[in-house]
Amino acid sequence: MICYAFGGYFSTLMAVYLPVVVKELMGDVNTDDLSVVSSYIGSMFLLGWTFGGILFGLLGDQIGRIRAFAIAVSLYSVLNILISFSENWITVILLRFFSGLGIGGTLVLATILIAEVWPAKSRAIALGILAVTFPVGIIAAGIGNNLFSNWRLAFLPGFIPLVAGLAALLLIKESKEWIQLKRESVSLEQPSKYMTLFGSSNKKNLIHGSLIFGAMIIGLWAIFSWMPTWVQSLFPDPGSGQNERGTVMILLGSGGILGGISSGFLINYMGYRKTLLLAFAGCFIMCFLIFKTNQVFSVVIYPETALLALFFGISQGALSSYLPELFPTKVRATATGFCFNIGRLATAFVVFFVGALVTALGGYGNAVLVFSITFIIGLVVTFYSSEAVAHSDSNLSLKKNK
Repeated sequence: MICYAFGGYFSTLMAVYLPVVVKELMGDVNTDDLSVVSSYIGSMFLLGWTFGGILFGLLGDQIGRIRAFAIAVSLYSVLNILISFSENWITVILLRFFSGLGIGGTLVLATILIAEVWPAKSRAIALGILAVTFPVGIIAAGIGNNLFSNWRLAFLPGFIPLVAGLAALLLIKESKEWIQLKRESVSLEQPSKYMTLFGSSNKKNLIHGSLIFGAMIIGLWAIFSWMPTWVQSLFPDPGSGQNERGTVMILLGSGGILGGISSGFLINYMGYRKTLLLAFAGCFIMCFLIFKTNQVFSVVIYPETALLALFFGISQGALSSYLPELFPTKVRATATGFCFNIGRLATAFVVFFVGALVTALGGYGNAVLVFSITFIIGLVVTFYSSEAVAHSDSNLSLKKNK
Protein backbone atom coordinates (compact mmCIF):
# COMPACT_ATOMS: atom_id res chain seq x y z
CA MET A 1 0.00 0.00 0.00
CA ILE A 2 3.00 2.30 0.50
CA CYS A 3 3.91 1.86 -3.16
CA TYR A 4 0.30 2.51 -4.22
CA ALA A 5 0.15 5.66 -2.08
CA PHE A 6 3.35 7.03 -3.57
CA GLY A 7 1.87 6.33 -6.98
CA GLY A 8 -0.78 8.88 -6.03
CA TYR A 9 1.86 11.23 -4.65
CA PHE A 10 4.02 11.31 -7.76
CA SER A 11 1.04 11.25 -10.13
CA THR A 12 -0.27 14.55 -8.77
CA LEU A 13 2.89 16.20 -7.45
CA MET A 14 3.82 17.66 -10.82
CA ALA A 15 0.31 19.08 -11.22
CA VAL A 16 0.68 20.94 -7.91
CA TYR A 17 4.03 22.47 -8.87
CA LEU A 18 3.42 22.74 -12.62
CA PRO A 19 3.27 26.56 -12.94
CA VAL A 20 6.41 26.88 -10.80
CA VAL A 21 8.34 24.12 -12.60
CA VAL A 22 7.64 25.45 -16.09
CA LYS A 23 8.52 29.02 -15.18
CA GLU A 24 11.79 27.96 -13.55
CA LEU A 25 12.87 25.79 -16.48
CA MET A 26 11.71 28.18 -19.23
CA GLY A 27 11.99 31.59 -17.59
CA ASP A 28 9.20 34.16 -17.81
CA VAL A 29 6.56 32.81 -20.19
CA ASN A 30 3.09 33.99 -21.11
CA THR A 31 -0.06 32.05 -20.29
CA ASP A 32 -0.28 30.43 -23.72
CA ASP A 33 3.27 29.04 -23.56
CA LEU A 34 2.71 27.87 -19.99
CA SER A 35 -0.41 25.99 -21.08
CA VAL A 36 1.31 24.36 -24.06
CA VAL A 37 4.39 23.09 -22.20
CA SER A 38 2.24 22.01 -19.27
CA SER A 39 0.11 20.02 -21.71
CA TYR A 40 3.22 18.27 -23.05
CA ILE A 41 4.31 17.28 -19.55
CA GLY A 42 0.85 16.06 -18.58
CA SER A 43 0.07 14.16 -21.76
CA MET A 44 3.44 12.36 -21.90
CA PHE A 45 3.04 11.21 -18.32
CA LEU A 46 -0.41 9.85 -19.16
CA LEU A 47 0.96 8.05 -22.20
CA GLY A 48 3.59 6.41 -20.02
CA TRP A 49 0.95 5.50 -17.44
CA THR A 50 -1.22 3.98 -20.17
CA PHE A 51 1.49 1.85 -21.76
CA GLY A 52 2.84 0.91 -18.34
CA GLY A 53 -0.50 -0.42 -17.17
CA ILE A 54 -0.88 -2.54 -20.28
CA LEU A 55 2.74 -3.73 -20.57
CA PHE A 56 3.16 -4.55 -16.88
CA GLY A 57 -0.20 -6.33 -16.97
CA LEU A 58 1.25 -8.55 -19.68
CA LEU A 59 4.46 -8.95 -17.71
CA GLY A 60 2.53 -9.86 -14.56
CA ASP A 61 0.78 -12.66 -16.42
CA GLN A 62 4.14 -13.92 -17.70
CA ILE A 63 6.66 -13.69 -14.84
CA GLY A 64 4.36 -13.36 -11.82
CA ARG A 65 2.56 -10.58 -10.01
CA ILE A 66 5.20 -9.87 -7.36
CA ARG A 67 8.24 -9.73 -9.62
CA ALA A 68 6.51 -7.48 -12.15
CA PHE A 69 5.25 -5.30 -9.28
CA ALA A 70 8.77 -4.84 -7.87
CA ILE A 71 10.12 -3.84 -11.30
CA ALA A 72 7.33 -1.29 -11.81
CA VAL A 73 7.84 0.30 -8.39
CA SER A 74 11.62 0.49 -8.83
CA LEU A 75 11.17 2.19 -12.21
CA TYR A 76 8.92 4.99 -11.04
CA SER A 77 10.84 5.51 -7.79
CA VAL A 78 14.25 6.03 -9.38
CA LEU A 79 13.01 8.21 -12.23
CA ASN A 80 11.08 10.55 -9.95
CA ILE A 81 14.22 11.06 -7.89
CA LEU A 82 16.03 12.00 -11.11
CA ILE A 83 13.40 14.66 -11.85
CA SER A 84 14.79 16.60 -8.89
CA PHE A 85 18.00 17.12 -10.85
CA SER A 86 16.44 18.09 -14.20
CA GLU A 87 17.77 21.23 -15.85
CA ASN A 88 15.32 21.62 -18.75
CA TRP A 89 11.70 20.86 -19.50
CA ILE A 90 12.49 18.27 -22.18
CA THR A 91 14.27 16.11 -19.60
CA VAL A 92 11.27 16.48 -17.29
CA ILE A 93 8.95 15.29 -20.07
CA LEU A 94 11.08 12.20 -20.77
CA LEU A 95 11.40 11.29 -17.09
CA ARG A 96 7.67 11.79 -16.54
CA PHE A 97 6.90 9.48 -19.45
CA PHE A 98 9.07 6.62 -18.19
CA SER A 99 8.06 7.10 -14.56
CA GLY A 100 4.47 6.90 -15.80
CA LEU A 101 5.25 3.40 -17.10
CA GLY A 102 6.13 2.32 -13.57
CA ILE A 103 3.15 3.97 -11.90
CA GLY A 104 0.71 2.46 -14.40
CA GLY A 105 2.14 -0.99 -13.76
CA THR A 106 2.17 -0.54 -9.98
CA LEU A 107 -1.52 0.37 -9.76
CA VAL A 108 -2.65 -2.53 -11.95
CA LEU A 109 -0.52 -5.20 -10.29
CA ALA A 110 -1.32 -4.10 -6.73
CA THR A 111 -5.02 -4.39 -7.58
CA ILE A 112 -4.56 -7.85 -9.08
CA LEU A 113 -2.62 -9.07 -6.05
CA ILE A 114 -5.39 -8.04 -3.64
CA ALA A 115 -8.06 -9.46 -5.96
CA GLU A 116 -6.34 -12.86 -6.02
CA VAL A 117 -5.12 -13.26 -2.44
CA TRP A 118 -7.90 -11.64 -0.39
CA PRO A 119 -10.90 -13.67 0.89
CA ALA A 120 -13.92 -13.26 -1.40
CA LYS A 121 -16.29 -12.10 1.36
CA SER A 122 -14.33 -8.93 2.16
CA ARG A 123 -12.52 -8.46 -1.15
CA ALA A 124 -14.57 -5.44 -2.27
CA ILE A 125 -13.82 -3.65 1.01
CA ALA A 126 -10.10 -4.51 0.82
CA LEU A 127 -9.86 -3.17 -2.73
CA GLY A 128 -11.73 -0.05 -1.65
CA ILE A 129 -9.16 0.49 1.08
CA LEU A 130 -6.35 -0.06 -1.43
CA ALA A 131 -7.91 2.58 -3.68
CA VAL A 132 -7.92 4.91 -0.64
CA THR A 133 -4.14 4.87 -0.48
CA PHE A 134 -3.95 6.67 -3.82
CA PRO A 135 -5.70 9.79 -2.48
CA VAL A 136 -3.51 9.52 0.61
CA GLY A 137 -0.67 10.17 -1.82
CA ILE A 138 -2.60 13.10 -3.27
CA ILE A 139 -2.92 14.60 0.22
CA ALA A 140 0.82 14.10 0.69
CA ALA A 141 1.43 15.99 -2.57
CA GLY A 142 -0.65 18.89 -1.28
CA ILE A 143 1.21 18.87 2.02
CA GLY A 144 4.51 18.72 0.14
CA ASN A 145 3.49 21.82 -1.80
CA ASN A 146 2.93 23.67 1.47
CA LEU A 147 6.15 22.38 3.06
CA PHE A 148 8.59 22.74 0.16
CA SER A 149 8.84 26.02 -1.69
CA ASN A 150 11.56 24.35 -3.79
CA TRP A 151 9.81 21.80 -6.01
CA ARG A 152 12.96 19.72 -6.45
CA LEU A 153 12.96 18.68 -2.79
CA ALA A 154 9.42 17.32 -3.13
CA PHE A 155 10.56 14.65 -5.64
CA LEU A 156 13.35 13.24 -3.48
CA PRO A 157 11.15 10.89 -1.33
CA GLY A 158 11.20 8.43 -4.24
CA PHE A 159 13.58 6.28 -2.23
CA ILE A 160 10.72 5.29 0.13
CA PRO A 161 8.64 3.28 -2.40
CA LEU A 162 11.90 1.90 -3.83
CA VAL A 163 12.72 0.28 -0.48
CA ALA A 164 9.10 -0.85 -0.01
CA GLY A 165 8.98 -2.43 -3.47
CA LEU A 166 12.17 -4.40 -2.90
CA ALA A 167 10.87 -5.50 0.51
CA ALA A 168 7.65 -6.73 -1.13
CA LEU A 169 9.68 -8.86 -3.54
CA LEU A 170 11.41 -10.55 -0.60
CA LEU A 171 8.50 -10.85 1.85
CA ILE A 172 5.25 -11.29 -0.10
CA LYS A 173 4.38 -14.68 -1.56
CA GLU A 174 3.29 -15.04 -5.16
CA SER A 175 -0.43 -15.38 -5.93
CA LYS A 176 -1.51 -19.05 -5.58
CA GLU A 177 -3.94 -18.58 -8.47
CA TRP A 178 -1.11 -17.50 -10.77
CA ILE A 179 1.15 -20.35 -9.62
CA GLN A 180 -1.61 -22.88 -10.24
CA LEU A 181 -2.27 -21.37 -13.66
CA LYS A 182 1.39 -21.72 -14.63
CA ARG A 183 1.37 -25.36 -13.61
CA GLU A 184 -1.70 -26.01 -15.75
CA SER A 185 -0.33 -24.06 -18.73
CA VAL A 186 2.22 -26.80 -19.48
CA SER A 187 -0.35 -28.32 -21.83
CA LEU A 188 0.27 -27.21 -25.42
CA GLU A 189 -3.39 -27.58 -26.25
CA GLN A 190 -4.45 -24.48 -24.33
CA PRO A 191 -5.54 -21.55 -26.50
CA SER A 192 -3.35 -18.46 -26.74
CA LYS A 193 -3.83 -16.00 -23.89
CA TYR A 194 -4.32 -13.20 -26.36
CA MET A 195 -6.96 -15.14 -28.26
CA THR A 196 -8.67 -15.73 -24.92
CA LEU A 197 -8.49 -12.05 -24.01
CA PHE A 198 -10.23 -10.91 -27.20
CA GLY A 199 -12.37 -14.02 -27.54
CA SER A 200 -16.14 -14.01 -27.39
CA SER A 201 -16.23 -14.90 -23.70
CA ASN A 202 -14.25 -11.80 -22.67
CA LYS A 203 -14.87 -9.30 -25.44
CA LYS A 204 -18.10 -7.86 -24.00
CA ASN A 205 -16.60 -7.38 -20.54
CA LEU A 206 -13.44 -5.88 -22.05
CA ILE A 207 -15.44 -3.24 -23.94
CA HIS A 208 -17.80 -2.68 -21.02
CA GLY A 209 -14.97 -2.22 -18.50
CA SER A 210 -12.90 -0.01 -20.81
CA LEU A 211 -15.79 2.38 -21.53
CA ILE A 212 -16.84 2.80 -17.91
CA PHE A 213 -13.33 3.18 -16.48
CA GLY A 214 -12.20 5.31 -19.42
CA ALA A 215 -15.11 7.72 -19.01
CA MET A 216 -14.25 8.24 -15.35
CA ILE A 217 -10.49 8.51 -15.77
CA ILE A 218 -10.63 11.12 -18.55
CA GLY A 219 -12.66 13.53 -16.43
CA LEU A 220 -10.80 12.69 -13.24
CA TRP A 221 -7.37 13.22 -14.73
CA ALA A 222 -8.30 16.55 -16.32
CA ILE A 223 -9.51 17.86 -12.97
CA PHE A 224 -6.62 16.55 -10.87
CA SER A 225 -4.06 17.85 -13.41
CA TRP A 226 -5.51 21.29 -14.02
CA MET A 227 -7.43 22.25 -10.90
CA PRO A 228 -4.36 23.69 -9.11
CA THR A 229 -3.57 25.83 -12.16
CA TRP A 230 -7.25 26.85 -12.36
CA VAL A 231 -7.15 27.88 -8.68
CA GLN A 232 -4.11 30.06 -9.30
CA SER A 233 -5.81 31.65 -12.33
CA LEU A 234 -8.55 32.94 -10.00
CA PHE A 235 -6.07 35.26 -8.28
CA PRO A 236 -5.20 38.61 -9.87
CA ASP A 237 -1.56 38.27 -8.75
CA PRO A 238 0.19 35.41 -10.69
CA GLY A 239 2.48 34.82 -7.71
CA SER A 240 -0.41 34.14 -5.32
CA GLY A 241 -2.25 30.95 -4.54
CA GLN A 242 0.44 28.50 -3.40
CA ASN A 243 -1.32 27.60 -0.13
CA GLU A 244 -4.70 27.46 -1.86
CA ARG A 245 -3.33 25.10 -4.52
CA GLY A 246 -1.99 22.81 -1.84
CA THR A 247 -5.20 22.91 0.19
CA VAL A 248 -7.30 21.99 -2.85
CA MET A 249 -5.09 18.96 -3.51
CA ILE A 250 -5.36 17.92 0.15
CA LEU A 251 -9.15 18.13 -0.09
CA LEU A 252 -9.18 16.13 -3.33
CA GLY A 253 -7.24 13.43 -1.54
CA SER A 254 -9.26 13.57 1.69
CA GLY A 255 -12.60 13.27 -0.07
CA GLY A 256 -11.17 10.44 -2.15
CA ILE A 257 -10.22 8.55 1.01
CA LEU A 258 -13.71 8.76 2.46
CA GLY A 259 -15.21 7.77 -0.90
CA GLY A 260 -12.86 4.84 -1.32
CA ILE A 261 -13.59 3.52 2.18
CA SER A 262 -17.34 3.80 1.68
CA SER A 263 -17.29 2.22 -1.81
CA GLY A 264 -17.06 -1.37 -0.58
CA PHE A 265 -20.00 -0.91 1.79
CA LEU A 266 -22.04 0.81 -0.94
CA ILE A 267 -21.32 -2.07 -3.34
CA ASN A 268 -22.46 -4.63 -0.77
CA TYR A 269 -25.64 -2.61 -0.13
CA MET A 270 -26.51 -1.18 -3.57
CA GLY A 271 -24.58 -3.30 -6.06
CA TYR A 272 -22.00 -2.18 -8.61
CA ARG A 273 -24.42 -0.54 -11.04
CA LYS A 274 -26.17 1.81 -8.62
CA THR A 275 -22.89 2.69 -6.92
CA LEU A 276 -21.31 3.68 -10.23
CA LEU A 277 -24.42 5.64 -11.30
CA LEU A 278 -24.20 7.61 -8.07
CA ALA A 279 -20.51 8.33 -8.65
CA PHE A 280 -20.89 9.49 -12.27
CA ALA A 281 -23.89 11.71 -11.52
CA GLY A 282 -22.22 13.25 -8.48
CA CYS A 283 -19.00 14.00 -10.37
CA PHE A 284 -20.77 15.79 -13.20
CA ILE A 285 -23.00 17.89 -10.93
CA MET A 286 -20.09 19.01 -8.75
CA CYS A 287 -17.90 19.85 -11.76
CA PHE A 288 -20.64 22.07 -13.14
CA LEU A 289 -21.02 23.87 -9.80
CA ILE A 290 -17.30 24.36 -9.25
CA PHE A 291 -16.20 25.50 -12.69
CA LYS A 292 -19.27 27.51 -13.72
CA THR A 293 -20.10 29.39 -10.50
CA ASN A 294 -16.62 30.42 -9.27
CA GLN A 295 -15.00 33.31 -11.14
CA VAL A 296 -12.80 34.47 -8.25
CA PHE A 297 -11.35 32.42 -5.43
CA SER A 298 -13.48 31.98 -2.31
CA VAL A 299 -13.61 29.47 0.53
CA VAL A 300 -16.76 27.89 -0.91
CA ILE A 301 -14.47 26.13 -3.37
CA TYR A 302 -13.11 24.01 -0.52
CA PRO A 303 -16.31 22.11 0.45
CA GLU A 304 -17.29 21.80 -3.22
CA THR A 305 -13.91 20.23 -3.97
CA ALA A 306 -14.22 17.81 -1.05
CA LEU A 307 -17.65 16.64 -2.24
CA LEU A 308 -16.39 16.16 -5.80
CA ALA A 309 -13.50 14.09 -4.44
CA LEU A 310 -15.94 11.96 -2.43
CA PHE A 311 -17.63 10.84 -5.65
CA PHE A 312 -14.23 10.29 -7.28
CA GLY A 313 -13.22 8.04 -4.39
CA ILE A 314 -16.42 6.01 -4.63
CA SER A 315 -15.84 5.45 -8.34
CA GLN A 316 -12.24 4.35 -7.93
CA GLY A 317 -12.99 1.95 -5.10
CA ALA A 318 -15.94 0.46 -7.00
CA LEU A 319 -14.03 0.06 -10.25
CA SER A 320 -10.97 -1.43 -8.55
CA SER A 321 -13.22 -4.15 -7.15
CA TYR A 322 -15.42 -4.57 -10.21
CA LEU A 323 -12.96 -4.91 -13.10
CA PRO A 324 -10.72 -7.79 -11.90
CA GLU A 325 -13.79 -9.92 -11.18
CA LEU A 326 -14.86 -9.76 -14.83
CA PHE A 327 -11.95 -11.88 -16.09
CA PRO A 328 -10.43 -15.32 -15.47
CA THR A 329 -7.01 -15.65 -13.83
CA LYS A 330 -5.22 -16.42 -17.09
CA VAL A 331 -5.85 -12.94 -18.54
CA ARG A 332 -6.82 -11.01 -15.40
CA ALA A 333 -3.75 -8.77 -15.14
CA THR A 334 -3.64 -8.13 -18.89
CA ALA A 335 -7.38 -7.46 -19.19
CA THR A 336 -7.55 -5.28 -16.09
CA GLY A 337 -4.52 -3.32 -17.28
CA PHE A 338 -6.22 -2.86 -20.65
CA CYS A 339 -9.44 -1.56 -19.08
CA PHE A 340 -7.57 0.64 -16.60
CA ASN A 341 -5.46 2.30 -19.24
CA ILE A 342 -7.20 2.45 -22.60
CA GLY A 343 -9.09 5.50 -21.36
CA ARG A 344 -5.82 7.10 -20.32
CA LEU A 345 -4.55 6.70 -23.87
CA ALA A 346 -7.43 8.83 -25.12
CA THR A 347 -6.91 11.24 -22.23
CA ALA A 348 -3.23 11.69 -23.05
CA PHE A 349 -3.98 12.78 -26.60
CA VAL A 350 -6.82 15.08 -25.54
CA VAL A 351 -4.82 16.65 -22.69
CA PHE A 352 -2.15 17.41 -25.27
CA PHE A 353 -4.57 20.00 -26.70
CA VAL A 354 -5.70 21.49 -23.39
CA GLY A 355 -3.49 24.53 -23.96
CA ALA A 356 -5.41 25.32 -27.13
CA LEU A 357 -8.71 24.67 -25.36
CA VAL A 358 -7.83 27.11 -22.58
CA THR A 359 -7.31 29.87 -25.16
CA ALA A 360 -10.31 28.94 -27.29
CA LEU A 361 -12.76 28.56 -24.41
CA GLY A 362 -11.57 31.52 -22.37
CA GLY A 363 -10.00 29.92 -19.32
CA TYR A 364 -9.01 26.77 -17.46
CA GLY A 365 -12.44 26.35 -15.87
CA ASN A 366 -14.26 26.08 -19.19
CA ALA A 367 -11.60 23.75 -20.61
CA VAL A 368 -11.82 21.38 -17.63
CA LEU A 369 -15.62 21.49 -17.73
CA VAL A 370 -15.50 20.13 -21.29
CA PHE A 371 -13.76 17.03 -19.98
CA SER A 372 -16.53 16.46 -17.42
CA ILE A 373 -18.86 15.53 -20.29
CA THR A 374 -17.23 12.10 -20.10
CA PHE A 375 -19.06 11.57 -16.80
CA ILE A 376 -22.33 11.74 -18.72
CA ILE A 377 -20.99 9.14 -21.16
CA GLY A 378 -20.05 6.87 -18.27
CA LEU A 379 -23.46 7.42 -16.67
CA VAL A 380 -25.25 6.36 -19.86
CA VAL A 381 -23.06 3.27 -20.41
CA THR A 382 -23.53 2.20 -16.79
CA PHE A 383 -27.30 2.82 -16.94
CA TYR A 384 -27.69 0.47 -19.91
CA SER A 385 -25.39 -2.16 -18.44
CA SER A 386 -26.85 -5.17 -16.68
CA GLU A 387 -26.29 -5.63 -12.96
CA ALA A 388 -26.73 -9.36 -13.51
CA VAL A 389 -23.76 -9.47 -15.93
CA ALA A 390 -21.37 -8.05 -13.36
CA HIS A 391 -22.67 -10.29 -10.59
CA SER A 392 -22.71 -13.47 -12.65
CA ASP A 393 -19.13 -12.98 -13.80
CA SER A 394 -18.10 -12.06 -10.29
CA ASN A 395 -19.79 -15.11 -8.84
CA LEU A 396 -18.06 -17.40 -11.31
CA SER A 397 -14.75 -15.95 -10.23
CA LEU A 398 -15.61 -16.29 -6.58
CA LYS A 399 -16.65 -19.93 -6.99
CA LYS A 400 -13.37 -20.64 -8.70
CA ASN A 401 -11.46 -19.14 -5.79
CA LYS A 402 -13.29 -21.14 -3.16
